[in-house]
Amino acid sequence: MGIFGVMLSGWSSNSKYAFLGSLRSAAQMISYEVSIGLILVIIGICSGSLNILSIVFAQQQSGWYILPLFPLVFIFFVSMLAETNRAPFDLPEAEAELVAGFNVEYSSITFALFFLGEYCNMILMATLMVILFFGGWLCPVAYFNFIPSEVIFATKIIFFCFMFILVRASFPRYRYDQLMSIG
Repeated sequence: MGIFGVMLSGWSSNSKYAFLGSLRSAAQMISYEVSIGLILVIIGICSGSLNILSIVFAQQQSGWYILPLFPLVFIFFVSMLAETNRAPFDLPEAEAELVAGFNVEYSSITFALFFLGEYCNMILMATLMVILFFGGWLCPVAYFNFIPSEVIFATKIIFFCFMFILVRASFPRYRYDQLMSIG
């Protein structure tokens, strides 16, 4: 559904630059959703279900999936950065070649809503990363079972939101052809 929103926003601004930016962004989102979908299938096979509670409880019994599925954790992290249009995959926002991407004609509250949607997507992807690979709300060490599960879950999510910021500050932006070859 996010792809339709990006495409319609680029098309409805009645600018060829915004439309080209929306086409590039949609191609990026589709290409990296495929890898996220395949990782979800593998997680479903490992846990025996695609139910969130079943995935977390399977990790409680057999251990977190970060160790046995470490290459998938790395691929999911890269795909999650590309899916949310965050650096180094923030090509829809590249001013030099796209004139700010699909949201070039928007200002005020509509511009703010685009970025609010991107940040909500970052939190959603961080939550998926925690649930799928890091045991959800489960405590990593039995000695810390006195900490409420909500605090543990929120701490893990905040850590991955911090990782978004750390990657943005560390890596330069890829070119579009490099992005698609990575995908």
